[in-house]
Amino acid sequence: MNEQFFQERYPEGYPSSIDPDKYESVVEIFDSFVKRFSANPAFTCLGQTLTYAELDEKSAAFAAYLQNNTTLQAGDRIAVQLPNILQYPIVVFGAMRAGMVVVNTNPLYTEREMEHQFNDSGAKALVVLANMADKAAKVVPNTGIKHVIVTNVGDMHGTVKRVLINSVLKYVKKEVPAFDIPGAVPLRKALAQGASRSFKPVKADRNDVAVLQYTGGTTGVAKGAMLTHRNLISNMLQCHGLFTMVLSEGQETVIAPLPLYHIYAFTVHCMVLLQTGNHSVLIPNPRDIPGFIKTLEKEKFSGFVGLNTLFVALCGQESFRNIDFSALKLTISGGMALTKDAADQWKQVTGCDIAEGFGMTETSPVVSFNPPGHIKLGTIGMPVASTLCKVIDEEGNELPIGEAGELCVKGPQVMKGYWQRPEATAETITEDGWLKTGDMAVISEDGYMKIVDRKKDMIIVSGFNVYPNEVEDVVVSHPDIVEAAAIGIPDPKSSEAVKVFVVSKNQDLTAAAVKDWCRERLTAYKVPRHIEFRDELPKTNVGKILRRELRDEELAKHN
Repeated sequence: MNEQFFQERYPEGYPSSIDPDKYESVVEIFDSFVKRFSANPAFTCLGQTLTYAELDEKSAAFAAYLQNNTTLQAGDRIAVQLPNILQYPIVVFGAMRAGMVVVNTNPLYTEREMEHQFNDSGAKALVVLANMADKAAKVVPNTGIKHVIVTNVGDMHGTVKRVLINSVLKYVKKEVPAFDIPGAVPLRKALAQGASRSFKPVKADRNDVAVLQYTGGTTGVAKGAMLTHRNLISNMLQCHGLFTMVLSEGQETVIAPLPLYHIYAFTVHCMVLLQTGNHSVLIPNPRDIPGFIKTLEKEKFSGFVGLNTLFVALCGQESFRNIDFSALKLTISGGMALTKDAADQWKQVTGCDIAEGFGMTETSPVVSFNPPGHIKLGTIGMPVASTLCKVIDEEGNELPIGEAGELCVKGPQVMKGYWQRPEATAETITEDGWLKTGDMAVISEDGYMKIVDRKKDMIIVSGFNVYPNEVEDVVVSHPDIVEAAAIGIPDPKSSEAVKVFVVSKNQDLTAAAVKDWCRERLTAYKVPRHIEFRDELPKTNVGKILRRELRDEELAKHN
């Protein structure tokens, strides 16, 4: 579809274009907003607030430490392995101000995954939370990492609370295993040393890589998406225009339960909300639902960033349903498909609609979004400003309106490529700049788009395409079912059969009852032939259900 097709269908106020070259670098923008909003709260975590001025001061100290107390040079990669704590934005922006490339690293990685990412990225430094430093101690000797900086959860708090938090985690909860990393420097010491020095600003080119963002690795070896300053700035501007349809500058508090090291949360909280002078409340462990809810009870929040599994988990708690949601104006969803049932529950409990978007690590990440006030449930909305979308068939031919094909994206937020993987880059991005998403989608006449499923997840039953999202949507609409995941398993008669893994809150629910529910709502060939009940489903740390893991289990049974 050409740009005009979508622009003619944008609702009033939906931004249609941006200038991706408006700013030279992320650091240039950072310098402007920390001064403009200096007195505003930027981030709060575990009751401690970091103002924009403090973020400026502490990130400058970290930049000075890197430049004056290490052997690191501009362009070197620094791995950051931190959850949602105040140290994260300090370290990330400090590294960028020192001219370095941030390698966002999942704190829940296994040693194997850590070693792969550190070596693949060529990281020369690591900032790690003490809770997983024992893993780092085993991995670092096998990598090119020369500098390790360690921080504890409570390090940004005042003396009394810092000692209390860190002592409880280490000695009472036993969450900080002993570790020995020769030469490791505590972050507090690094900041103190840096505070006595000054850093030399490093001029970045907008096409320089700012962040190496690794894909989840669920489709093979994890690859580093090279996200440039221009990519990140473009997506920030694209999202800024959407958020400001609802949110005001410098007046909003937005809940941040999704990890900042994930590009979805990074763009929202470390780019868009900072640029607009707003306040993010960091949730270090969103799986601790009771603790999460206690934090929500203390905040008058106007925005919430989440995904399907989190919405369902919260709405199932009576204490959550008793929270005051009168200030809530914007809830956004991404990372996995939003089911109608989850959206309806959230609206019923909070009074706020969920605006679903779509994105990928490779697109910084936002591709499309449901315009606030013009939400169409079941769709991923419309392409964001200055973004083209089309769907193609197996031969690469563009398909007409209403037909399902692979979604392709073109825009200034599309990555530079995969780090040191030219062949993988060429397979994903065409010569004329179209990124093939691997997602099957339909573009409607009204300009809204719908993902019908991952291309690789599609189930073929007797020659008919079955999209797992559709099956799952029907299954979880059952009042006794909390979560579901649908996959295809080998079948001698129909090539594949649909199998659904179900998490139920009713122990008496039977497979027959689930099938009956589906028969009333799905064409016969889409009805699950196999039902398996489970206590929980495998998920990424972000909360995305891992269909691949379930498929691999089933394939192992049939081999």
